[in-house]
This record gives sequence, structure tokens and C-alpha cells, in this order.
Amino acid sequence: MSLFDEFQWRGMVYDATDGTQEMLSKEKVTCYIGFDPTASSLHVGSLLPIMALARLQRFGHTPIALVGGGTGMIGDPSGKSQERTLLSIEEIDANARGMRAQLERFLDFSAAPNAARMVNNADWLRTVGLLEFLRDTGKHFSVNLMMSKESVKRRLEDGISFTEFSYQLLQAHDYLHLYRTHKCTLQMGGSDQWGNIVAGTDLIRRVESGKAHGLVMPLVTTAAGTKFGKTEAGTVWLDPARTSERDFYQFWLNADDRDVIKYLKFFTWLEESEIDRLEQSLRDDPSSRLAQRTLAEAVTRGVHGDEALARVQADAALRFGGAVTAETLQQVAPTAEISREKIASGMAATELIVMAGLAKSKSEAFRLIEQGGVTLNDVTISDPRAQVTEAQSLGGRFKVAKGRRSVAIVKII
Repeated sequence: MSLFDEFQWRGMVYDATDGTQEMLSKEKVTCYIGFDPTASSLHVGSLLPIMALARLQRFGHTPIALVGGGTGMIGDPSGKSQERTLLSIEEIDANARGMRAQLERFLDFSAAPNAARMVNNADWLRTVGLLEFLRDTGKHFSVNLMMSKESVKRRLEDGISFTEFSYQLLQAHDYLHLYRTHKCTLQMGGSDQWGNIVAGTDLIRRVESGKAHGLVMPLVTTAAGTKFGKTEAGTVWLDPARTSERDFYQFWLNADDRDVIKYLKFFTWLEESEIDRLEQSLRDDPSSRLAQRTLAEAVTRGVHGDEALARVQADAALRFGGAVTAETLQQVAPTAEISREKIASGMAATELIVMAGLAKSKSEAFRLIEQGGVTLNDVTISDPRAQVTEAQSLGGRFKVAKGRRSVAIVKII
């Protein structure tokens, strides 16, 4: 099976230039995808292109991750209904630096002979002169053709600045630069990038009489019609400082039955036979949510690692069932800490509940206990005047819960 065949069965091919399939079946190519450094982290919407580069590398091709430190100063109008807010050079550069660590979880930057490369188009775009750019690149573009591109046509009615209108010239220039410096002959991206990618292949043909190709993937959507990667809490980021590991895991666990098989193909390394088995389980026993759990485990492991996966699974077990043990408590980040001296002679259960953040006052905690709504290590606290000692802890930690969903882990230090 060639890389193109792999992409096809996974549903990752929306369109491709003539000859792309044949090239990928016969040659080892260098391919790039651009990433926009407009935020301090990549998000789950970036995962499909990241996985595309990772699959490409596993098939022996060479991936290039291009960070748009130059084009990020302009802003791509593709898929946007209004002008972007321009970031400062300092903000763009800081965001670009943060992407490397996230990409390293998927791409091997040291494996010869097809080690991944990360390049920043700021290195060549910020130094090019305006007149030089217009003479060497701009003269090869027809304004009529540029206006016919879908990313521009959608904006003409409401207005588009010359800045964003010129974006496709810059992306084409990038492709030409990588063709010259890295022998790059394939660019991939989302389907909204088709016009920009084809502009690059045309420029290479005109300037270098070279043959370059483009492949675009479908834009990921949800069956419910909501934007992929958006929740009530906002965007789902790859950086755990912006989206917690627990919320990240839960996002995938909550995948709609109508979406989960598509996501398994897009975002995991599972083979076709394994995904077919999960699809069968979805038909036979949808309540088990085996496909969703497999998806959540695979993507969380890929983005955050095995230790993070163990933590979120332990957290889920504590919140949604399963025996509480010292081992599971150790894997979950504590919500609060208390000193050993403070609990040595016993602490009022009401005070512990307040420290854990499950009640605003001791009187509220008192009422919660009276109502039978508080447990300590899964045992109901029946006496609102009860004292808690270190001997009741499991490995120096307590699981304190209000009802079934509000759970806190208190660590003795």
C-alpha cells in the first residue's frame, strides 16, 4: 500500500493534483505543510495535518513543518469571514518556538535519511525587498485569477485588504523557496488551501519549469454541525496549560457515535482491521463506548504521553467508578494540600471539605454531611462532627467527593 492509498482509506484525500498518486507510489518525496503561529499552542484542528506528515515520514518520505513566522504577519484569509488581528513580531516568534515541542511528539527530527525538518518562513520573507518580490514573484500572477480563488471570492462582498489579498503570493513564494532549497515537490493542507497550493505549483512551473504537486485533506467537521475542536469551554488546545489533560481526554471520549470511526482513521495509528472491529462494536454494543475510549486513549497518549494518560484514566476512575486505591490517588494531581502537623491530632471533616473546595464554609459542609452527600475515600461521612486523621488516608492522600461528580484530592505534605 502506498502513502496515497493509506490516505484514501482513511478519508484524508479531498483533492490532489494530477500525478500525485503515481509520484507517491514510485518516489521518495519531500513534503511540507504550513502551520500558523497565531497562538501559543497548536490545537486539535492541527492534528490532521500533523498526522499527515507523521504518516508520510513512516512511509519513508521527508516531512517539513513550516512555521509561518513571515506569513503570520499578514494572515491567511482562507476560511475567515473578516480580517485577522495582526500580532507583533515578538508574539509571532514566541508562538513559533512553542510549536517545536508539540511537533516532536509526532515527527522524528533525527532519523536519517528522512529526518523531519522545521523551517520558519520568516527567515526568507522578512528579508525580501518589496520591489524584488513584485518583480520576481508578483509578475507571474494574474489579478483576475487571484480574484477567482475561493478564499478571496468569499471576502470580496464584505471587503478584503490588499494585505490578505496578497497572501497567496507569499505562500506560493514559500513553495518555490522550498522547491529550490529542499527539493520539496509536494505541499499538503486543508481543502481551504487548495487555491494557495495550486498557486505555488504554477509558480514553480513558470519560474523553474519544475513539476510540483498538491494534496488537500477535508476540513474536519462534526456530525452535529458544530466546529471541530470547539466546546462550551472554547478551543481544545494541545498545550496542557491551556486545555487540561483531563479535559483533552474527555473531549475525545465525548465523540459522537457518528464521528468516532472517522476520528479513529484520522487521528490514530490503528490499522484497518482494528478500526473495523471497533466499528462493529459500535453497532453491536454502542453503550460500551469502546470506540470512544480507544480514541481518547490513543490521542491522549500521542499528544501528552503514557504518564498523562495514566493520570486521566485514574482521575476518570475516581470520578466515575472503580475502587479508590493508594495507587490511583498517587496518579491524580492534588486539588489541595494540608500539612502533616495540621492533621496530626485530627481535623474536622467540615474543615477538610472547605479546604478541598467542595464547600464555601464549614456550615455549608456541615449541611452537606447531614444530607449524606459527602464521602471520604468512597465511604460516606455520616457524622458532621467527625474528625479526619492521617491514618484514614491512602498513601498520604484523601479522595473527598460531593455527590458523584465533584471530586477533590487532598495531599498531606
